[in-house]
This record gives sequence, structure tokens and C-alpha cells, in this order.
Amino acid sequence: MMVALLPVPALANEGGEGEELDIPEIVLEHLADSYEWHIASYQGSHISIPLPIILRSASDNPGQKWFFCTAHSLPDQFFFSEEHHGKIYERVGGEEVRPLDLSITKSVLQIWIVVVVLITVFLSCARWYKNHDAKSEAPKGFVGAMEMIVMTIHDDLIKSSIGEKHYKPYAPYLLTVFFFILTCNLIGLIPVFPGGANVTGNINITFFLAVCTMLAINLFANKEYWKEIFWPEVPLFLKAYPAPVMPLIELFGVFTKPFALMIRLFANMMAGHAVILSFTCVIFLGWSMGVGFGLGLNAFSIIMLLFMNALELLVAFVQAYVFTMLSAVFIGLAHKEHHAE
Repeated sequence: MMVALLPVPALANEGGEGEELDIPEIVLEHLADSYEWHIASYQGSHISIPLPIILRSASDNPGQKWFFCTAHSLPDQFFFSEEHHGKIYERVGGEEVRPLDLSITKSVLQIWIVVVVLITVFLSCARWYKNHDAKSEAPKGFVGAMEMIVMTIHDDLIKSSIGEKHYKPYAPYLLTVFFFILTCNLIGLIPVFPGGANVTGNINITFFLAVCTMLAINLFANKEYWKEIFWPEVPLFLKAYPAPVMPLIELFGVFTKPFALMIRLFANMMAGHAVILSFTCVIFLGWSMGVGFGLGLNAFSIIMLLFMNALELLVAFVQAYVFTMLSAVFIGLAHKEHHAE
């Protein structure tokens, strides 16, 4: 992972001797989504994979409406807006407007890679079970490890959190979420293509996952769940007169639960990547302060990088587990059983 910022030396020297290294800018640039997959930089030359940009013009011009290009062949009417984090905008009648952008960005390509990896893993495991009798022959090696993980998440987490009566419809979704987040986290730790994209550190991705969980909770909840929200078992003055205080608080909780899921996953994964990138920048920053400072800072940075990468391997699993566990707990709370006094 120490080579995750291979472009840093080039960026540090690009402006000439004595130019200070802007660590926050470099870290934010690597964490952000982009329209090309940057591999490395050397003496001002950038090695990158151009990604397809698909735009629909917002102008009223009856001519060409759809544009297919790359970041290096962007039509003159479009530009990358620094005020909007590098997103593509269009000049229309003296105004800057956002066109319909269906581009294959770095995060989108990383998700496709994750999907291909997951399909390959699942199909290879399914092929083993198709060719062997699982009742008389226990799987070994990779298939055995996958079975252990699946059974752990299925039995010890999903089944126990939701309840044996209601867990089956939700098990496929929760298992998919777990393996998707885990694979994204692990591939994101690979410093070079086809890894390195900060997918789970993108709030748009965690927002979508949280919305899926919110729909799974509220669309299939039973009447006891909604009764606890709109008519909880509290004194009348707390739920009806003079104001429905408790129903409002409980209704607010419908949205705060998925919001907490979204922020927890996003913040933890983004912070881990940011810390690793920052320590990598310190290696190059140390040499500008002299040999003595450089050796000391480099030794400290390398030790911290090894520690952080080992920690991120653990965090990759923990965050996938926590997101799945909390989703299962929230779904289980939506299937409360009425207990007669």
C-alpha cells in the first residue's frame, strides 16, 4: 500500500524546486471520483486509463444531443468545474448548467469489477456443490472458507437478529450487502488497477445502500412496528395531547437509522484511506526537511503505514459485518410480535 501514492513525487516536483507539498489537496484528489483511472505519474507525464464519458446536452439545440467522448476529447461546450468537485458542466446561453451525465466514472468501473469478482466467486462455489455431494463430502480450501463465512453471517447474524420466523426473505439481500461491502473494502486497499477506488468511502454509494435497507425495513414491516411509531405505549399526554411528541420522535427515527448506517460506513472507510494517503505523503515531505528529518519521518511513516494497512484489513471486515448486523437488527425490530399482558 505504500505505493498507493506513486504520483506524489511527481506532483511534488512538478512546480519546481522548493514547492511545498499540498497534502490535503493530494489526499482529496485521490479520494474523489474521476473520469479517468490514474495509474502513475513520472516527470510530469501521467499514465491513466481513459473512461467513457456519456453526456446529454442541456441546450435547446436540435442538433446533436448525446456526446460520447473521454476526458481528453471533451467538446468545447463542456468543462470540468472546480467549484463542483470536478464534475462536468455545460455552457448554455452564458450560464453553467449540469447536463445529464451517464459517464462510466472510476467508482462505477470499480463497482463493475466488484460485481464480476463476486459472480466469479459464487459461480465457482456453486459449481463445486453441483459436482459434489455436500452431505457426504465437506468442502475444503476456498469453497470451505466461503461456506464458513456464509453460514456465520446467515446463522449467527441474520437468523439470530431478525428471528427464525421472518429471516428467510431478507437473507439473500443481507448476504449480498455483506459480500459487496467486504469486496469493495478489500479491493480498495489494492494500490493499483484494478483496485484503489474508494467506493465505500463515497457517500453516494453508502446512501444507496442505506436507502435499500430503509425500504426493506419499512415496506415489509408489520402492524406492531407502525403501532409503536404512531401510538406507542406511553402516557396519553406524550402521544396525543397537547402535542404528539413521541410519535414525532419515533417517526424521526425511521430516517435516522439508515442515516446512521450511511454515515458510519462512509466516515470509517474514507478516514482509513485518508490516513494511509497522508502517511504516504509524509514520506516525500520528510526529504525536503533534510536527511535527518527525512530518515526519522520515513521510518515513522513506514511503521504507521504497515500498522494502518493491517488495521484496514480488519476494518474492511468489521464495517461489512457491522452494516449487515445493524440492518438485520433494524429489520428484526420491524417484525415485533404482540405480547399480551
